[in-house]
Amino acid sequence: MDLTSIPVDWLSEHPLLWVAVITCIPWIELRGSIPVGILKLGLDPLQVLVSSVMVNIAVIYPAFIFLDWFFELMKKTPLKRFIERTQSKAQPYVERYGMLGLAFFVAVPLPGTGAYSGSLAAHIFGMKNRRAFLAISAGIAFAGLAVTLMSTVFKTTFGWILGL
Repeated sequence: MDLTSIPVDWLSEHPLLWVAVITCIPWIELRGSIPVGILKLGLDPLQVLVSSVMVNIAVIYPAFIFLDWFFELMKKTPLKRFIERTQSKAQPYVERYGMLGLAFFVAVPLPGTGAYSGSLAAHIFGMKNRRAFLAISAGIAFAGLAVTLMSTVFKTTFGWILGL
């Protein structure tokens, strides 16, 4: 396929793709894509919320697959003892706060607390993928709602100043 045959404005015709691409960027995720979709691209907040949450949840299992491979590789290095010691020290906290603690961590609407960081935390603390997936998904949904609400309130409150 000749890439020069693709119209330059193709991406501008599909603004939700921008939202999806931004959502896939580690440590930005939906905390960046929702404000861009609502404030910059002028998209419907509900569409942006649903798209961002679905894409952000979709990156969880690929992150798990990568982290499973990476941690198995690291266990063949001198870091093996460090990883095992960290996981054993963290185990009481995982048992105490478990899914709720991980969901809360992911739900904090700040950069660096999303699906990728939640997946890494779950691996470090030795949480099973199925439980971690549910907790991370819940955190993503809550963060998505919070960021959508903040973006919508910002647009209606200060949008006239910025011409939004």
